[in-house]
Amino acid sequence: MAQSLCITCLSYGLIEMAHGYGFIGVFVTALTLRHAGRNSGYHENLHSFAEQIERLMMMVVLVCFGAAIAEGSVFHALDWRVVAASLIILFLIRPIAGWIGLLGSPILKREKIIIAVFGIRGLGSFYYLAYALGHAPFSNANLLWVTVSLVVLISVVLHGIAVTPVMHWLERENAKTSH
Repeated sequence: MAQSLCITCLSYGLIEMAHGYGFIGVFVTALTLRHAGRNSGYHENLHSFAEQIERLMMMVVLVCFGAAIAEGSVFHALDWRVVAASLIILFLIRPIAGWIGLLGSPILKREKIIIAVFGIRGLGSFYYLAYALGHAPFSNANLLWVTVSLVVLISVVLHGIAVTPVMHWLERENAKTSH
């Protein structure tokens, strides 16, 4: 397990030193490792470890995000435009982009709809926004942070409330069609 963490950190560092995008370097490294050991027991252990680390990191980010919300500085610039933009992103742009991204996929239509509507919680958006703000000047950067934070907050709440019942419904529907 320590080897995979070392390879991840090493690939990130080397790519960044070469003035590349370390996040993409880690992604490519992970794909390469996955492909190289697809049928080994080590791959199963590595996958399990990666899932545990991902859950742990997501929990840390969510706790920090919750602390920032509780502290009161996250939504200082919240107004109706931020709320409207967040709702448009969540209920129009994300489902359309998700649907387009799944075109040509062999999965069932109902599964495509669920994936497109739920999308991801968006925690990576914090990273992408921080990266963008660190590499280019943006006017109203605080407004971008508030909008991304609201999108993530609504998404996390929606996932928490709706994912389990929707997944149970999907399992029942898939069981009906498989018989």
